[in-house]
Amino acid sequence: MNLLITGVAGFIGSTLARRVLDRGDTVIGIDNLNDYYDVSLKLARLELLKKYAGKFRFYKADITDKQDIENVFSEHRIERIMHLAAQAGVRYSLENPAAYIDTNLVGFAHILEAARQATVEHLVYASSSSVYGANTKLPFSESDNVDHPVSLYAATKKSNELMAHTYAHLYGLPCTGLRFFTVYGPWGRPDMALFLFTRGITNDQPIPVYNQGQMVRDFTYIDDIVEGVIRVIDRPAVGNIDWSGDDPDPASSAAPYRLYNIGNNRPVELMTYIEVLESCLGKKAKLDLLPMQEGDVRATYADVSRLVDDMGFKPETTVETGVARFVDWYTSYYKI
Repeated sequence: MNLLITGVAGFIGSTLARRVLDRGDTVIGIDNLNDYYDVSLKLARLELLKKYAGKFRFYKADITDKQDIENVFSEHRIERIMHLAAQAGVRYSLENPAAYIDTNLVGFAHILEAARQATVEHLVYASSSSVYGANTKLPFSESDNVDHPVSLYAATKKSNELMAHTYAHLYGLPCTGLRFFTVYGPWGRPDMALFLFTRGITNDQPIPVYNQGQMVRDFTYIDDIVEGVIRVIDRPAVGNIDWSGDDPDPASSAAPYRLYNIGNNRPVELMTYIEVLESCLGKKAKLDLLPMQEGDVRATYADVSRLVDDMGFKPETTVETGVARFVDWYTSYYKI
């Protein structure tokens, strides 16, 4: 298939691109290469895709620019889309809210409209576990109400789900949203905990540990995320014939619309995660114990029963295996 991947120079986007190119798909990738984090890392990820020159086409483009998106669609017959481009980060949304409105709302609207005009077979997009917000009932289920976000980032991701449903309902555009849970692994983002912790420990610097370490996360390894993504892309959303407006299921619809959690389904305490990292590095961390940050939540835990039932897949990589693989990559990439 011809697959458009937005945010192709990102952590998930570049890993997904390699996987689908290896199986023979054609990838059209776009990314604006912004400086939210180290651009050289994004360029290094793109470098890995150069060997697929005959099947991969890259555009430096911005989803907030409607003309950029129209130009890409005018040059290619896009069959399916994996929309990953977004302004990421819960904490940064407190500092620069406009970036989230522009990219996550306006940019997503441009993708939806282009997909509608091109009669795309399936639009899959990245949502986030952050949409569960103030919810405390664990595990988080797609059938839960998610009307209480605690960060603007989370609010924009919930908005994406609502916007996608509207296009599925009005135009029959098959849309599937994926709520990712704390993705980590080789080529990961420098603003994420594992990257920050590894850099701090290797440089003998204190690492920031929020809520005094009393945090729990459903850490999900990158290969498991990508496997789940591919299975979803390959199965366009369809309407739920049992859906009822009298008792509406938030995760499906009479329209071709679905939502799935992709998480490890095995939450880990943050201090245990740090201990695993210390073991892999052979070095103890210096902890800077801090209070809970605004916009953050204490615990995440994914119910993945819908993913298992519909896609026949459940993430399985343990944090011991995943963190070790990340450390191997990090020490090799940074020549430590």
